[in-house]
Amino acid sequence: MNILIINTGSSSVKYQLINAQYEQVLANGKIDRIGMKDPVLIHQKKGGEEILVKREIPDHSAAMEIVLSTLSEETIDAVGHRIVHGGEKFKDAVVIDESVVEALTQLEALAPLHMAPNIAGVKACMGHLPGVPMAAVFDTAYHQTMPERAYLYGIPLEVYKKHKVRRYGFHGTSHQYVAKRVRQILKRNTESLRIISCHLGNGSSVAAIKYGKVVDTSMGFTPLEGLVMGTRCGDIDPTIVQYLMNVMDMTAEETMRYLNTKSGVLGLSGVSRDFRDLFVAARAGNQNAETAIDIFCYRVKKYIGAYTAAMGNVDVIAFTGGIGENSAEIRVRIMADMEFLSIQLDHERNDSQKGERVISSDDSGVTVLVVPANEEMMIAKETYRLLKR
Repeated sequence: MNILIINTGSSSVKYQLINAQYEQVLANGKIDRIGMKDPVLIHQKKGGEEILVKREIPDHSAAMEIVLSTLSEETIDAVGHRIVHGGEKFKDAVVIDESVVEALTQLEALAPLHMAPNIAGVKACMGHLPGVPMAAVFDTAYHQTMPERAYLYGIPLEVYKKHKVRRYGFHGTSHQYVAKRVRQILKRNTESLRIISCHLGNGSSVAAIKYGKVVDTSMGFTPLEGLVMGTRCGDIDPTIVQYLMNVMDMTAEETMRYLNTKSGVLGLSGVSRDFRDLFVAARAGNQNAETAIDIFCYRVKKYIGAYTAAMGNVDVIAFTGGIGENSAEIRVRIMADMEFLSIQLDHERNDSQKGERVISSDDSGVTVLVVPANEEMMIAKETYRLLKR
C-alpha cells in the first residue's frame, strides 16, 4: 500500500510517499511560502535528482494540486495526515470522514496556529482525491495513557471539566516510533521496559514510557511547556507573563509570541537557535552561548531524573530528533554525572558511529540508544494498520 503522508503548516506542506509494507520512501518533498511571494516546491523521487517547481500557490488547495500533479506517475492508495491536536476525543488514529473533520474543527481552539492548516490540508486532500481513504494520526494521542496525577494542573477542577485545560503532550508520534524501535533493536517486549524518550530538536520534549504506556511527558497544554528549546522558554513561573506585559508594555498575544519565538536558547545566547552555531560561538569564547547549551542539557537531565523517579527506575534512555541524533557532545553533557544510575557511555559508539545504535557500554546499568526520528514512517504504519482491516 502506497501511503501519502501529509504534514501541513501555516505556509508549508511537507509530504512523503511511503510503501508501508516494505517501509520504503518512494518520494518526498516540501512546499514553502504558501500564500506568499516566491513559493517553491522541492520534490525528490527515490534515488533521483531534486525537482524545483516555482509558481503561484495562493492556498493549501492549490498546494495539494501541485503535490498531486508532481506525484501523477505514482499510485496513491491512501493518505495519512499528521494532526497536531486530538484533545481527549481522539486517543488513537482514526479514519477520516465528515464527522471527523467537524470534530477537528471543534478542537481548533486548543491549537489554532497548528490546527487550522492541518484541517485545510485534510479538506484539500479530500477535494483532490475523492474516494481515497485517509487517516488522521495525532501528536497527542500516544500520551492519552497518562494518569490524572500527571495530566491535571493545580487549578480548580472545573476549569479542566469545562474547558479541557490539562497536559496533553506533543511529539507523540515520534515517541511512539522510538518505543517501537527500542523494542525491535533490543529484541525485548516494550511491556517489560521503562523507557525515557528524549526528542531533542528546535522543539524538544521528554516522555516517560512505562511498560508500553506513557505515564508523563514534558510538553503540556501547549508545546511551550517543558524543556528550554530553540525559541521556546519552556517551564517558567506563570506570573512572568503578567510581569512582562506590564514592564515591556506588551499585549497578551505579543507576550506569548515573545515566549514562543524569541526565547529559549536563541534568547539566552543572543546568537542562534541552531546548536551548531551555539557550539561555534561557545568555542570562540561566547559565554552566553555556553550558558544556553548548559541550561538546555541541565533541563533534559532534570527531566530524566524526575521520570526515573516517576517510573521507579529506568531501563532505556533513547535520543531522537535533530539534536538528539546528531550531537554527540549534547548527549555526553546530558549523561554526565549520572553514575548513580549506573550509566556508562561508550564514547567510541557515541562519537564515531552514525545512525541507529546503542551508545552505552555493554556493562552499563541503563541502555542508551540513538534512534533517528521517523514520524512519517510511524504515520504510514498507523494509517496502514487502520485501513488494512
